[in-house]
Amino acid sequence: MKPGSKYYPLFEYLQRCDQDETTLTFAEIEALIGKSLPASARQRKNWWSNRDSASALQAGAWVKAGYHVVAVDLAQEVVQFHTFQAHYTIQRRDGDIVWRRGAIKALRKHMELTQTQFAKELGVRRQTISEWENGVYDPDRSTAKFLKLIAQQAKFEDPTTPP
Repeated sequence: MKPGSKYYPLFEYLQRCDQDETTLTFAEIEALIGKSLPASARQRKNWWSNRDSASALQAGAWVKAGYHVVAVDLAQEVVQFHTFQAHYTIQRRDGDIVWRRGAIKALRKHMELTQTQFAKELGVRRQTISEWENGVYDPDRSTAKFLKLIAQQAKFEDPTTPP
């Protein structure tokens, strides 16, 4: 979430919020961002989805602040946010991370990259990242070694292994 983005003030507000759950009215969100929400925010619940993509700037505000939308009442113009903690299944073999769907997604999230950005970092197509994260297939041996190097540089620690 970049400073200057329309929804950056919402991101900042949620980052400072000390509660696991918070409810905001649409009017409160508009006051935070200093602009009106688009008509689609008032008409369609899917505007409030938790999709993590470059085309959903509004979702980036709450997702990057560590929240998910858990309820939206369009009639009352109220949205409820709840903190989330992603859990990924990461396996190890002989002390090394096995680069499968959970480990790959956890590394990408740790690096705070979109699938497109992560693909660029690895020199592969975005579709390849998606296929890995969805378990369509696993990276080959040389890519797994490259992922290990990137993980070391990113100071990625396996969340399933105690420090």
